Amino acid sequence: MKYGYARVSTVSQGLESQLQSLKSEGCEVIYSEKFTGTKTDRPEFQKLLQILVEGDTLVVTKLDRLARNTREGIDIIEDLFVKGVKVHVLNVGLLENTTMGRFFLQTLLAVAEMERNIIIERTQEGKAIAKQRDDFREGRPRKFSKKQIEHALDLLDTYSYTEVERMTGVSKSTLTRRNRERKGSQ
Repeated sequence: MKYGYARVSTVSQGLESQLQSLKSEGCEVIYSEKFTGTKTDRPEFQKLLQILVEGDTLVVTKLDRLARNTREGIDIIEDLFVKGVKVHVLNVGLLENTTMGRFFLQTLLAVAEMERNIIIERTQEGKAIAKQRDDFREGRPRKFSKKQIEHALDLLDTYSYTEVERMTGVSKSTLTRRNRERKGSQ
């Protein structure tokens, strides 16, 4: 039987393109989840690994959907090879349990891990540079500028929180929090 596995790392990412590719490839059953690849205890992936038997084929769109590092990827695929399960990576081809197949697998996984590490390094470098700015704030950027918030807070002198929220789009909770911050700094 042909099984597909699709995964994205965050809830905001979409699975649609992976699911379409797996369906086009003829996968009869597709497991999917929104779960970080850095964790090995991905629930849907673990369920899938339990049901695969000799003669089955596991199909993924890319190698990094299975694992995020070389060691984990090799372990997973070697375990599948031992069970007699074929692994088809759509952007690479069918991985076989041969000397050349294992070499190809190790090389691909090493490159994928290196790419991931480079992304992490670049992110950390960018964050270190950003932290040097006086206005640096950890986390998601604020939706409204300082000027917009000040204007909304000034409106509270004349209008209620509900009215200011309606006029400016700034939520009551944000207004309350920022008003507390402003009073605390005075």
